[in-house]
Amino acid sequence: MHSRRSALSTLTLLSMCIQQAHAGGIMLYEIGTDNAGLANAGAAARAQGPSTIASNPAGLSYLPGTQITGGLQVLYGNLTFNRDSDTNGTGNGSGNALDPIPGGSFFISHQLDEHWSVGFGNYGDFGLAANYDNNWSGRYFAQNASLAGLSFVPSVAYRFNDEWSVGLGVKAMHGMLQAQTAIDRSPFGLTDRSDGQFKYKDNDWGFGANAGVIYAPQAGTRIGLAYTSKVDLKFEDGLDVKGNGPALQRLDGLNTQLDMTVPQTVTLSLFQQLDSKWALLASANWQDWSEFGDIAVQVDTTAVGAQSTTINAHFKDTWQLALGAQYQATPQLLWNVGMAYDSSAVSDSNRTFTVPMGASWRIATGATYALNKDTDVNVSWAMVWLGDMPVDQTKSTSGTRTSGQFDNAWIQALTGNMTWRF
Repeated sequence: MHSRRSALSTLTLLSMCIQQAHAGGIMLYEIGTDNAGLANAGAAARAQGPSTIASNPAGLSYLPGTQITGGLQVLYGNLTFNRDSDTNGTGNGSGNALDPIPGGSFFISHQLDEHWSVGFGNYGDFGLAANYDNNWSGRYFAQNASLAGLSFVPSVAYRFNDEWSVGLGVKAMHGMLQAQTAIDRSPFGLTDRSDGQFKYKDNDWGFGANAGVIYAPQAGTRIGLAYTSKVDLKFEDGLDVKGNGPALQRLDGLNTQLDMTVPQTVTLSLFQQLDSKWALLASANWQDWSEFGDIAVQVDTTAVGAQSTTINAHFKDTWQLALGAQYQATPQLLWNVGMAYDSSAVSDSNRTFTVPMGASWRIATGATYALNKDTDVNVSWAMVWLGDMPVDQTKSTSGTRTSGQFDNAWIQALTGNMTWRF
């Protein structure tokens, strides 16, 4: 028991790692759980462990006793920008802007009686991270940027009968934003001066809710509908400007506010047990990205001055379709497989270096092995293929332009987790 308590304490601490997202989209399905191996297929209907808190809290009604899941994962991939002949500034390619990113999650559920269940989840499913070479050709638009949201979600579920269950979770999200961008101190090439730089950093708390219902018309069939509300995050910081000259010094400490809205989402899922070995899973998901708001601060320079503005995301709503299957190979071994398509929240003309999002295809697989009747271990892998993503950004005053594309962008997630039942 002592070793088990030590393991749980360690996983609780590791779950506090900030889960910064991949560049294809900043709402993650990969949060250190077995859901990664299904590409989100069936997420709102599976109810196969306490991580259902993140996908549909009504699933708590299907979990007997007390259960704990702790997960870890790493994201890695390729996000490399190559400039084209329309670029009028100095500098070369970006290097791989996607560093390996660790993450984790923690979930616990407890059945109070035949009707009521409660639980708690701690996970990060919102964010982005891009770390470009400091002297690359797009450094006046972004050098590095990270946005992360860490959620704390106490939840409750009620089971009316064998057919209907409902659930509700209250979400407290701690949002963290930081960015670093170069400033052109030689606009139009009139002088030969080294770059300046500004930094922006803040954190904020936002609040929302997760809600869901599961309908089981017959044994082996579950239909889940889940909703997550929007979460408003308001970041505010004085620009930390480095560089000589009165124009830049006037911007140093300038109070700047960025208003962001983590989008509301709706997910409809199906879990269908076909026979003793096979189950079919499917999901359709909608995300309200059109309400996102500001994504970055921009500093533009002229021969006589400098000005600071915020950049609106100009996002549009997205949807996802996912299909997966589970195969019970042996009494101990369960295989997961899934694939999904996510539409893009941004058109090619509005894509930025701060948030280089795009449409994506997912393929995923994973396996859960029962060490004994009380302990399962899962390993999952997912590949997110973004392909080529063109970007063309121009400063409105100075005319500084960086044009080209991210070539063959992709991200992989490797996830491991354990579930204990008491």
